[in-house]
Amino acid sequence: MASSLLRILAWVGILLISFGIYLDTTMYGPSFGSTYITVGVILIIAAVLLAMMPKVLRNDSIMDTWTVLITNAHGKGDEVLSDTEAFIKETKAPAVNIKRKNVVTGMVMGIAGTGRQFLVLTDERSFTLAPYQIFVNARDYGDNLEVSWHLTYRPTIFQAIASLFAKAAGVPKDLSDLNVFDEMDLTAFVLNTHHCIAKTVTKIMTDLGQDVSKVDWKSRGFLGVS
Repeated sequence: MASSLLRILAWVGILLISFGIYLDTTMYGPSFGSTYITVGVILIIAAVLLAMMPKVLRNDSIMDTWTVLITNAHGKGDEVLSDTEAFIKETKAPAVNIKRKNVVTGMVMGIAGTGRQFLVLTDERSFTLAPYQIFVNARDYGDNLEVSWHLTYRPTIFQAIASLFAKAAGVPKDLSDLNVFDEMDLTAFVLNTHHCIAKTVTKIMTDLGQDVSKVDWKSRGFLGVS
């Protein structure tokens, strides 16, 4: 969804530049065309900069979370992300977009280039579900490996603008704004992801000869899936 918006922004910029060039070559003269060209260039530059920036994960956007620490699993973070992505694709979950991205917690960290690798999952079945993304991470902690996921609410640019208007149709501000069907779809999206991560964790712990029954599989948050 975000990539589509950036493409639209870039295309609008191209159209404005083309229109500005057309005005320059007509009787209206360069004084009319230069404005459109300038705005078009700004839009294209903005689209490029936004595309290059890492995703920002803010604490106030997290709605549900789950984590586990696997002892003696240092160095298996990439395996966790790769296996989780493969397991999710095997389930043939509808319209789930999966991308591996560098994620930061703020703009300063983004400029400094110090982030962490996450799988970012988006359910693209509807405009309503698009803001709900799952961030999956696996990172070394000493000799151990911490595996976690976070369900976040991140409205698109269009939804953020629409939300400025009272009771904007189709723009949920929290889970209570979802209808029954959308809430069912969101729960299925989160559950499917959680079970695939659990499958990955179980695989690694079994290979290491560890007791999987001691893992607390219940997430902490609004949905509380397990």
